[in-house]
Amino acid sequence: MSVPHLMTLADLSVPQINRLVRHSFALKQLSTPWLKPMPRRSMPSITTTKSSTGTGLKTKSKKVNDLRLPSQSLFNKTIALLFSKRSTRTRVSAETAAVLLGGRALFLGKEDIQLGVNESVRDSARVLGGMCQGIFARVGDHSEIEELAEHCPVPVLNALSSLWHPTQILADILTLHEHSHLFTSPSPSSTSTSTPPKSLRVRELPPLPPLTITWLGDSSNVLHDILVSLPRMGHKVRVGAPKGRAYECPEEVWRRVVELGCEENIYWTSDPREAVNGADVVVTDTWISMGQEAEKEQRLKDFQGYQVTEALCAEGGAKENWKFLHCLPRKQHEVDDEVFYGPRSLVFPEADNRKWTIMACFDLLFGKWDLEAEAESYSRKSEES
Repeated sequence: MSVPHLMTLADLSVPQINRLVRHSFALKQLSTPWLKPMPRRSMPSITTTKSSTGTGLKTKSKKVNDLRLPSQSLFNKTIALLFSKRSTRTRVSAETAAVLLGGRALFLGKEDIQLGVNESVRDSARVLGGMCQGIFARVGDHSEIEELAEHCPVPVLNALSSLWHPTQILADILTLHEHSHLFTSPSPSSTSTSTPPKSLRVRELPPLPPLTITWLGDSSNVLHDILVSLPRMGHKVRVGAPKGRAYECPEEVWRRVVELGCEENIYWTSDPREAVNGADVVVTDTWISMGQEAEKEQRLKDFQGYQVTEALCAEGGAKENWKFLHCLPRKQHEVDDEVFYGPRSLVFPEADNRKWTIMACFDLLFGKWDLEAEAESYSRKSEES
């Protein structure tokens, strides 16, 4: 069996992407009840009993609201978090997701191991792959993670590279599905309150109508995974970026866009108002990525007029109920407080969903070596097997 890796959503079919999103939604529902405060009366009780051999402990097992654990595919397994760049959401999501799957995450920063100092990527990949059951790597140049995957005996998942950021876009897609009611008019079928069979335990992922999604910013790793995924899923992408080679899509990324037939649903302009025309969702990101600090002054000048505001979207003709996404961390020159903290913003549900989509990737890629497109089953029988 060949070792599966995930570098970008361009490597997955639409059914595979949908499976990961559905699995994220199910894991979120199964896991969330375990994370809530548990009243003392709901906890299993322990009583002391006397026996001929002395004092023993006897546990009175009690169901806690009939809760069941999510997949424990990482039981006794360790996932290496190989991070050469600092992180908040990706690191915390990974560490907490691994625990919920029964395993542990081992954080390895650039100051912690020999990689890139006294040891080659090839040798480090083999050593880490011999001791851990998966590698979640946040690197600089994309070639670093490609070399890591080439020589690693266990799956490698891209936590971020110079070209791609697949787990971020999975979280964005999940967030939009969860808020799909904001983009559709209620109908008798969509407002049904029928209860699913008890054995299913999870609700189905709400369907998402075709949307127009606007990106305002440069051609970053986040945009790249948008370009190779959302157009294939029936959505239109409008990109607003300043003129200049520094803001253009890299040739190797655009080649994947064309190979996947996505270019027909992508519109590119240097006018931010034209970009937001007809937008259901407006997305932006940092204009100055790590390593571009020396370009800050020029980039801020080039991005004048791109700040996401109510005025910009009204002048450009965005949909009346448009919503806002940002992968964080955010700077005020990218989006003003009115939008970022207002009712249009989905940024914090989006951030929360990093945990559940990373958990799904860990479960299927690291725990099961299975990214195929068949549907997950969440019946009691399947979860207990």
